[in-house]
Amino acid sequence: MVPIERLHQITQRFEFLEAQMAEGGGDIAALAKEYAELKPVVEQITAYQRLLADIEEAEEMLSDPDMKALAEEELPELRAAVPEAEHALQLALLPKDAADARPAILEIRPGTGGDEAALFAGDLLRMYQRYAETRGWKLEILEENATELGGIKEVVAHIKGENVFARMKFESGVHRVQRVPTTESGGRIHTSAATVAVLPEAEDVDIQIDANDIRIDTMRASGSGGQHVNTTDSAVRITHLPTGIIVTSSEKSQHRNREIAMQVLKTRLFDLERQRIADERAADRAGQVGSGDRSERIRTYNFPQGRMTDHRINLTLYKLEQVMAGDLDETIDALRADAQATALAEMEG
Repeated sequence: MVPIERLHQITQRFEFLEAQMAEGGGDIAALAKEYAELKPVVEQITAYQRLLADIEEAEEMLSDPDMKALAEEELPELRAAVPEAEHALQLALLPKDAADARPAILEIRPGTGGDEAALFAGDLLRMYQRYAETRGWKLEILEENATELGGIKEVVAHIKGENVFARMKFESGVHRVQRVPTTESGGRIHTSAATVAVLPEAEDVDIQIDANDIRIDTMRASGSGGQHVNTTDSAVRITHLPTGIIVTSSEKSQHRNREIAMQVLKTRLFDLERQRIADERAADRAGQVGSGDRSERIRTYNFPQGRMTDHRINLTLYKLEQVMAGDLDETIDALRADAQATALAEMEG
């Protein structure tokens, strides 16, 4: 059952915000942000309340001989719509992750498997690049360390667009691949892995870094040889002394490298703080989908069988080629639905 008093409080708050914005008082940006967040919730409340009012009206019509037949026809349909309306309202009332609407920092690193793991890390990067394209997001590579065979030792990318973190956060974890490597002459299937981390981009208000807590080193960027060799010390490495986190950036501009490295460092520190808070709140829910445990094996890509399996929700799709081409919506939608169901069960419990 949906708590009526809570619905009333939300509606009152929404009307207050509307009035404040119309008068032009207070912090307009903050008011507009809260208004935009509450609007879809209030729309669900309005639809739910309208449905209940329609049912009440139809029930009153039963006592009117002229309207009784119409009411008897309408009531079953109206009553049947209540569970779905209640569910939609409960979903709208779930606490939102404030980071969901933010851009994200994507980090991919090879795990066990040597050259094959590095090649698979490159495949994952291309998968996410294509997925970003399908959603109209912009993916910019901030730092990339490639292998001679075309694989990736490490890549850090920035993804900007609508609700990036809300969808991409489910990608954090260990991705396992089973296939015959191009370097394998005997046709044997190898298993290797890559680790994906998706972090919500930090804003300046989230993390304040003390200048005494960091060491900034400049160095010559390593290129791929020939005309690409960097002859100036433009690459930047920032070490955060309290945590030992090291971030590097090796674009052509030293100024730009400082900006990139500081942004990635803030994002990693913000993620550490989010993880700490999440661990405190949910020590008893370690297995929850989207918990961001990057040591957890979340997915297997089996090339001989053309199969992708997400182990968190036991979802298996036999369309690996499409998945590797960036068709991730079906999987991510299923993960989001599972996370919502878990949150609803906790709220009701």
